Amino acid sequence: MRDPGRGGDGDSEKAKRNPGGGVLMGRFFGVPIYVAPSWFLVAALITWVFGGQLDTVLPRLGGLRYLVSLFFAVAFYASVLIHELAHTVAALRFNLPVRRIQLQFFGGVSEIEKESDTPGREFVLAFVGPLLSLVLAAVFFGGMQLVDRGTVPGVLLAGLFVSNLIVAIFNFLPGLPLDGGRMLRAVVWKLSGRPMTGTVAAAWVGRGLALAVLIGLPLLSYAGGVDGNGSHSNADSLTDALLAAILAAIIWTGAGNSLRMARLRERLPGLRARTLTRRAVPVASDTPLSEALRRAHEAGARALVVVDGQGDPTALVRESAIVSIPEHRRPWVAVSGLAQELTAGMRVSAELSGEDLLDRLRANPSTEYLVIEPTGEIYGVLSTTDVERAFLAAMGRPAA
Repeated sequence: MRDPGRGGDGDSEKAKRNPGGGVLMGRFFGVPIYVAPSWFLVAALITWVFGGQLDTVLPRLGGLRYLVSLFFAVAFYASVLIHELAHTVAALRFNLPVRRIQLQFFGGVSEIEKESDTPGREFVLAFVGPLLSLVLAAVFFGGMQLVDRGTVPGVLLAGLFVSNLIVAIFNFLPGLPLDGGRMLRAVVWKLSGRPMTGTVAAAWVGRGLALAVLIGLPLLSYAGGVDGNGSHSNADSLTDALLAAILAAIIWTGAGNSLRMARLRERLPGLRARTLTRRAVPVASDTPLSEALRRAHEAGARALVVVDGQGDPTALVRESAIVSIPEHRRPWVAVSGLAQELTAGMRVSAELSGEDLLDRLRANPSTEYLVIEPTGEIYGVLSTTDVERAFLAAMGRPAA
């Protein structure tokens, strides 16, 4: 499970239409499950490596060893999927929406859209994944006791036992973006009373883990791989170093992303529809653009709202359309030809702010929105360019 990214219904729809090139495998409680293209590369690699090991343990298999190793690769990723399903069940139990589950290069990701509201729920949400991996390891270990270890079932069960044990131990490491990092974040959050303090602590521990993996994994592999002549092949050293670099990069990047997202969430409440809204003037649909702009200039407004005979808003004049009309043609162009008809999704409450505001805009993509007071009166027009500018400023501003 990774640190939850933000997204609303619009992002969910985007994920359904364009799952990052992944293949939709099915749904679990309505949550889509995708397999990323990188999974097929790793599955092929596992099949090749495990097949080579099978040739040593069970030489009588011949070419069938690759079919057996492919079965192992699929079974291993099925175990990873169960790990992610545990996160999903916990998230749904806590009423946290899950955008999707994706199996990818190194394991899987449950894309949970919102943060837990308490450190206790955060801890449980992170803990259940590696716990399920431990349970699976125990199940496969128990199965090993029932079969001959020199047979295909015995080798497969041993491989699945070891791989699930490694997944559990790795995910228990106390650094973001690993599950153990989220558990550490929950503990520090509980002790300090501030989720941001927990995130900072777990993110920096995660960066420390990344450096430890980068340096320590090749050293451990070298120490354990020296043959009787005291040598270690260059190919093995290069492979170990490459694997360590990839793992370290994933952990370091994930920790940094978790930290940036947490800092952004602290600043999101500053994004308020009321403060970002442009003042608007109402105009009839047949008003020439030049006249409408004159009225807006006199009123100090920056937006135009088309209203009907009763003064009710019916459309918004698009800023991009205004810019495209040369000044000498504006007296002859009615605002109705530049307006976008109002839909229910384009009406935004002036009280919205932070994540609620972003969720509403994502769920109803548009360039402009009509901002209304709780009483139903027109407050103004909200432009997505203003929201994006404020959002980027929040992302780039140093933390206090």
